Amino acid sequence: MRAPSIVVLTGAGISKESGLDTFRDPDGIWARVRIEDVATPEAFARDPARVHEFYNARRRGLLGAQVEPNPAHRALARLEAESPGGVLVITQNIDNLHERAGSRNLLHMHGELLKSRCAHCKAIAACTDDLTVALACPACGAAGGMRPHVVWFGEMPLGLDAIEAALAGCETFIAIGTSGNVYPAAGFVADAAVAGARTIELNLEPSMGHSLFAECRYGPAATIVPAFIDELLKGGR
Repeated sequence: MRAPSIVVLTGAGISKESGLDTFRDPDGIWARVRIEDVATPEAFARDPARVHEFYNARRRGLLGAQVEPNPAHRALARLEAESPGGVLVITQNIDNLHERAGSRNLLHMHGELLKSRCAHCKAIAACTDDLTVALACPACGAAGGMRPHVVWFGEMPLGLDAIEAALAGCETFIAIGTSGNVYPAAGFVADAAVAGARTIELNLEPSMGHSLFAECRYGPAATIVPAFIDELLKGGR
């Protein structure tokens, strides 16, 4: 299968303008909640009820009527629909805003909040309601093993082989709304550059890895992403 000519990496910054919290901003999620308490396998083994409470609240927030895809999400869906060379969006986000905007060739490397996974049989299922410790797996019937289908600290991100292949074959790599300090995603720009790709950072402000990009543009995602996509689709640089 031919690699997509454009690979896009998105982080929490693209969804912040849709009303969702980021993680690493001074007022972000990890400034209010300890990672060790809610986002590690050890936390889930120690206090699954607390972990469920944290993710249940985030799921309810995502499903709230006020959370909608913004112009940056919609611009990426347009890019996929109109680009002749193919587009892959790799997102670090666990929300479903890319899908709701219309993106189809999408890889959630950190999992999906609106899915659950059974620790016993590994089955994955859609999940829009609260998870509890007592909930039985719809596939195997075992109770006590249902967890959010998200990648916790200390776990391996999803789809790394497919991501590596896409980065090795792409012509353009765009990072949007990322902090540049979470690996392996922070290293994708270097992989793309080695493969000869044009590399662009679109962000509210310079990320920790901004110097690795050949081009950088800064401002609100809902403004700069649609403008850049317009340029790209018109063949501009």
